[in-house]
Amino acid sequence: MTVNWVGANVCSYNGVFCAPALDDPKIEVVAGIDLNDGDIAGYLPPELGLLTDLALFHINSNRFCGIIPSSFSKLVLMFEFDVSNNRFVGHFPLVVLEWSSAKYLDLRYNDFEGEIPSTLFTNEFDAIFLNNNRFNSLIPETIGNSTVSVVSFANNEFHGCIPSTIGQMSNLNQILFIGNKLSGCFPPEIGNLVNLTVFDVSNNGFIGQLPESLSGLQNLEIMDVSNNELRGSVSGDLCKLPKLANFTFSFNYFDGEDAACATSKGSEKLFDDSQNCLANRPMQKDANKCSTVLKKSVDCGNCGGGSSSPGVPSTFEDPYDQSPSPRYRSPPPPVVTPPSPSETSVPSSPSITETPTSSPAESPLPPVYSPPPPPVHSPPPPVHSPPPPVHSPPPPISSPPPPVHSPPPPVHSPPPPIYSPPPPVYSPPPPVHSPPPPVHSPPPPVHSPPPPVSSPPPPVYSPPPPVYSPPPPPVYSPPPPVQSPPPPIASPPPPDSSPPPSFEDVILPPNIGFEYASPPPPLFPGY
Repeated sequence: MTVNWVGANVCSYNGVFCAPALDDPKIEVVAGIDLNDGDIAGYLPPELGLLTDLALFHINSNRFCGIIPSSFSKLVLMFEFDVSNNRFVGHFPLVVLEWSSAKYLDLRYNDFEGEIPSTLFTNEFDAIFLNNNRFNSLIPETIGNSTVSVVSFANNEFHGCIPSTIGQMSNLNQILFIGNKLSGCFPPEIGNLVNLTVFDVSNNGFIGQLPESLSGLQNLEIMDVSNNELRGSVSGDLCKLPKLANFTFSFNYFDGEDAACATSKGSEKLFDDSQNCLANRPMQKDANKCSTVLKKSVDCGNCGGGSSSPGVPSTFEDPYDQSPSPRYRSPPPPVVTPPSPSETSVPSSPSITETPTSSPAESPLPPVYSPPPPPVHSPPPPVHSPPPPVHSPPPPISSPPPPVHSPPPPVHSPPPPIYSPPPPVYSPPPPVHSPPPPVHSPPPPVHSPPPPVSSPPPPVYSPPPPVYSPPPPPVYSPPPPVQSPPPPIASPPPPDSSPPPSFEDVILPPNIGFEYASPPPPLFPGY
C-alpha cells in the first residue's frame, strides 16, 4: 500500500487523492485518504490535523491503535470518516462533533468505551455505526432529532429503555440494537417509523408485549426480536405486513400467535417461532419454565426489568436456554471488512443487510443480515491496547549491567587483579587483607592451604588440577603470585620472589565462619 510513498509528490501516493482547493482552484490539496485493508499499524499522527482540506478519511481494516487525535477537530470539511475494524481506544472521539458537513461516521469494531454524547444526534449524519465497541450508556433522548437513515448500536453495553423519541426519526430505514443490555417495553412510537425496513432488537432484556402499532410499518422487511423476555400474542396484522420477509421472534415467552405467523415449508417468508410457549408448535420451551416467567407481572416503566413476586428474580436466567449468549461482545473478526460508502458522494442509505438465509427451524441465531452475533467469549482487550508503551523508558529489569567483577570461568586463569576486590597490584597482600572476601569465596581449610595472596576459584571449581594450573607461567598469570592457585605445598613465591614459605611459617588470619563454605558465585553475569 505504501510502497510508493517516496518523494515530494504526495498526490501520487497510493491511497492519497488530491483535488483543487475550494478557496483557490489553482492549488491542488489532499482531499481524500483511503487506506482500507492496507495492513498498516501504528498511531495516527497529530500532524494529520494540518490537512484542513481533507473530506474523506477511510482507514478501515488495518491495525491502527491509540486514540483519534484532538487535532482532527480542524478537519471541518470532513464528509466521510471510517476508522472501523482497527484497535482504537478511549472515549467517543468528540472531534467528530466539530464536523458540520460530515454524513458518514463508522467507528465499529474498535475498543471505544464510555458514554455517547447526546449532541451526536443533532449533527446531520446520514449513517452512524457504533457497533462492536464497549460503549456503556443510555440511548440519548436526542436520538429523535437525528437525520440518520441507518444507525447501529449493536454489540455494546448500552442499557436502559429505547427512548420514545425514536418515533420522530422520519428518515430512519435501519436500526440495530442487537446484543446490548437494553430492557423495558417497546415504546409504541416505533410504529411511527413508516420508512423503517430493518428493526433488530435481539439479544437484550426487553419485556412486555409487541406494540400493536408495529402493524403500521408497511415498509418493514426484516424484524428480529429473538432472545428477550417478550410475552403475549403475535398478531396476524404484523405477520401479514406486505414486505415482511424475515420475522424472528424465537427464544421468548410468547404463548399465542396468529396462524399467519406459522409459516409452512413452501412459504417464501421466514418466520421463526421456536423456543416460546406456544401450544401445538414444535421446539417450544418446557411448560414449567414458561409458567415460572409468565406468572411475573410486567412493569414497562421499569427499565431494569419486570417486577416480580418474592423469591422470583426480576431477570429470569434460563438454565435450559440453547440460544447464544447475548451479553458478550465479539472481537472484530479479521475477515470482516465493514462496508464503506462511495469515496466521492453522500451514501444513500448504506445497507447493513444481506439476503437472509437463516431458516426458522434450523437456526435460533439472528438473521444473517445483522453484524456477527456475539459469542460467549470476549476479548480483550486490549486487552486491549493502551497507547504509547513504546514511548516509555526501558524496563528496569534490563538496566543493571553485568558487574565488572564477574566470576572467572574455571578453565582460564582467575581474573586480572583489577577485577578482584583486594587489588594486589598496589601492595603486597598482607595476610589480613588477602583471603578472598567471604561473600565471594572464603576458601575452607581443606581446599585453601595456599597463601592468602591468591584468589582461587570457588570450591566447586578447585582443587585445580595441574592441567589447568601448572607452575604459573607468565603467560597465564601476570603476576604469578596472585594468579596461580598452586597445590598446597608448592605455593607461589611472594612478590619479593623469596622462596615459598613452608606451611608452618604462614600466619593465617582468624577464620570467622569458616565452617560454612561460601557457595560458588552464580554462573550468570549480572548477579
